[in-house]
Amino acid sequence: MKIIIIGAQAAGASAAAKAKRRDPNATIRIYEKSDIVSFGACGLPYFIGNHFGDENEMISRTPEQFAKDGIEIKTLHEVIAIDPKLKKITIRDIKSNNCFDDDYDKLLIAVGATPIIPPLENHQLENIFTLRNMYDGLAIKNALTNRQNSNIVVIGGGYIGLEITESLVALNKNVKLIQLDERVLVDAFDPELTQIIEETLKQHCDLHLQERVQGFEGDHKVTHVITNKAKYPADIVIIATGVKPNSELYKDLDLETLSNGAIVIDSYGKTNIADIYAAGDCVALYHRVSQSMTYIPLATGANKLGKVVGDNLAGGNNQFPGTLGTSALRVFDIEAGRTGLTEQQAIQAAIPYKTVIVKDKNHSNYVAGQTSVIAKLIYHAETRVLLGGQLAGGSGAALRTNSLATAIWANMKIDELAMMDFLYAPPFSRPWDILNIAGGIAK
Repeated sequence: MKIIIIGAQAAGASAAAKAKRRDPNATIRIYEKSDIVSFGACGLPYFIGNHFGDENEMISRTPEQFAKDGIEIKTLHEVIAIDPKLKKITIRDIKSNNCFDDDYDKLLIAVGATPIIPPLENHQLENIFTLRNMYDGLAIKNALTNRQNSNIVVIGGGYIGLEITESLVALNKNVKLIQLDERVLVDAFDPELTQIIEETLKQHCDLHLQERVQGFEGDHKVTHVITNKAKYPADIVIIATGVKPNSELYKDLDLETLSNGAIVIDSYGKTNIADIYAAGDCVALYHRVSQSMTYIPLATGANKLGKVVGDNLAGGNNQFPGTLGTSALRVFDIEAGRTGLTEQQAIQAAIPYKTVIVKDKNHSNYVAGQTSVIAKLIYHAETRVLLGGQLAGGSGAALRTNSLATAIWANMKIDELAMMDFLYAPPFSRPWDILNIAGGIAK
């Protein structure tokens, strides 16, 4: 069995390791366009914010470690064509620029995602960055060492935009966060939650909502950001407007995809082309609640699907059970988590629903550090089965999302939360946890 994997990050690396464990005799070869493998991009905002200093902490395994397990990784090798009929790929050696072919029995496409860069005038100026790979992080960190670079503009109010904003404020930079939509985290949280996050952001940075960036000014290096409302000085600009599947390689194949290029797979990770599998941030995942294929580029889904696909590449019969899109972030002294469907997503899925919102405290009032917490739960209007939930507040708010994810995964009803035996100890919770209360008062 000869298995070729295109891409050596989360999904590709997980698949290779699992396939080798499943079939130690299999030939497994990975082609990776960059010179870095098994990279965890989620750590980038914290690397830039000096939470740690060694960028290699974001690398899980090196090519040498893979080689010890009998997995061959060819870095700086870009796959430029796939021929499904001949079961052959064409590769370009980036160092020599020479091209050559390789064949496969099974092929995994795990090429990940690429940053979305809006059509902004003069976006090629120096000190305008995206934040997706290690070299982005190193370049931004280097630019920040220049004390004259004090005015930073972050474009985009998603997870990365908010996390990098917090890190930049901690570095004593003047940060302006510009968001096109009427609120931050518009695709992940409902307005009741984002309002709290925005209030916290406004205490630490200059938040601009419903404002469109049109371009940049500067000779060689950016000096100003131009929007539909004003012109702002900028020494550094970070564009964090989301990602899209890196579909250039496979766009001309007859692969079934979503409109954004995300590859549609079945529960085994198979595409609609024989012996070609896909995983990671270039694929659409099955959502367990909406029961539809959706694009949710998260490290958790990439790693888990990669493991499933790796098993199947080597002869297994494993199925990926789907995703809930469970995720969280911290923004200064607020943490927030979400899982399942938001209210807006329930509307889009045409699911009859109800909601319950509870405001409470994270733990007992006689223990230092008590803060407010808000929970919003969405449940089916007829069956009362939980559809989604969000929490935001002080310490302990985000991790409660894991309890909600477990309940949704198990198809529990909202009412069952009322008597759920959550832990109680004064430093962690109150006798009636906020989720108990939500389950008890849901109408």
